[in-house]
Amino acid sequence: MNSMRKGVQKIFSEVARTYELVNHILTFGLDILWRRKAARLAARANGSLWLDVCSGTGEMALNLTRVANEKVRIFSLDFCQPMISRALEKRNIPNLVFVLGDAGCLPFPDQIFDLITISFATRNINPNREVLLEHLREFYRVLRPGARFVNLETSQPSSKIIRKLFHLYIKLAVKHLGFLLSGSRAGYSYLAFTIPRFFSPEEFSSIIRQAGFTRVSYEPLFLSVSAIHLAVK
Repeated sequence: MNSMRKGVQKIFSEVARTYELVNHILTFGLDILWRRKAARLAARANGSLWLDVCSGTGEMALNLTRVANEKVRIFSLDFCQPMISRALEKRNIPNLVFVLGDAGCLPFPDQIFDLITISFATRNINPNREVLLEHLREFYRVLRPGARFVNLETSQPSSKIIRKLFHLYIKLAVKHLGFLLSGSRAGYSYLAFTIPRFFSPEEFSSIIRQAGFTRVSYEPLFLSVSAIHLAVK
């Protein structure tokens, strides 16, 4: 693991204890609704094996268990042990399996999953466009033909005024309030840095297509500050 990924791993180890609470406060609870919506869209996938990558404390994986039928087995993968430990504190769910692993080198064979989801973590696998593409191609590798990819992430509003206000809120609230609530200055300085620099929905859609996916679409959420991207292998 390179030094940058080790740094990101260290940051998320620091914020694991308060991560969910801070997210809920900074988004006024909207992140809860957005994950539920993404899970409902993801549930349209067929098959019996689903994977949530960069799963963190398991919020998205838990939402998937609520919309999946009893035959679906869900894997929740993250590279940060403290995050997985927090996830394991949730109620035990028989069809949910937690895996310690790297999203850039998934410990699974080719064409095994019917669905991959990722929520509010794509920014963290995006030091540059090429590295992001490598990760998306790795997701593509483990998906079966016809399988679905669902990506929930912050986005860039098309309105210049809304975008400027959004970025100002990120600079003031995420960086400073995040630090006050979590005690991690580095953690929320990092998050405040990555959010304004992520792609517009059109740019990210293009990158998803470049990774090999088809039928790429997106649904903007609340003034387009976030978006759900959908794609098919």
